[in-house]
Amino acid sequence: MVARPCIPWPDKRLRTTAAPVDAITDDIRAIWTDMIDTMEAMPGVGLAANQIGILQRLAVVDASDTRGQAVRMANPVILHASIQLRDHDEASPNLPGVWAKISRPRAVTVEFLNDQGILEQRDFVGLWATSVQHQIDHLNGKMYFDHLSKMKRDMLIKKAKKAQ
Repeated sequence: MVARPCIPWPDKRLRTTAAPVDAITDDIRAIWTDMIDTMEAMPGVGLAANQIGILQRLAVVDASDTRGQAVRMANPVILHASIQLRDHDEASPNLPGVWAKISRPRAVTVEFLNDQGILEQRDFVGLWATSVQHQIDHLNGKMYFDHLSKMKRDMLIKKAKKAQ
C-alpha cells in the first residue's frame, strides 16, 4: 500500500470526532494497511485515521520492539483504566518538532472491532496503553497537548510554528 501524508495542525479534521465504523470491509482493511505504512514511515507507535484526513473511528498501534505486531482497531473504547499513571513524552506528526510529557493511566482495557469484524477486548500496558489512549484522543478530536495547561499548550504551539 502507501504511506499517506499527515494533515497539518490546525486542520479542523484534527478537532472533529470521527464517525463510527459500521462494518469491517476490504476498504477498511486497505485504510488500516495505509495507516500502518504511514505509522512505520514516521516512525511512530500509533496512528488514528483522522490524522491522515479520514474521519472514521480507525486506529493502529504497534509499540512492539520488533515491529510488525500492529493492532488494528475500529471504534475503540476504553472500558477500564488503571489508577497508576505513567509519564511519556508524546508527539504528533500533525505538529512536528515538539513534544510534551503527558501522564496517562499505565494500563487500559479496550473494546474494539478487530480486522475480522469481531468485537474484542484487550488489555494494553505501558507504551501500548499510552499509544492506544493517544489514538482514541485523536478519534475524539483531541490532541495530546490538550492535556497540558493553557500556558504550556500555547508555548508548545508557538514553538512548533517557529520550528516550521
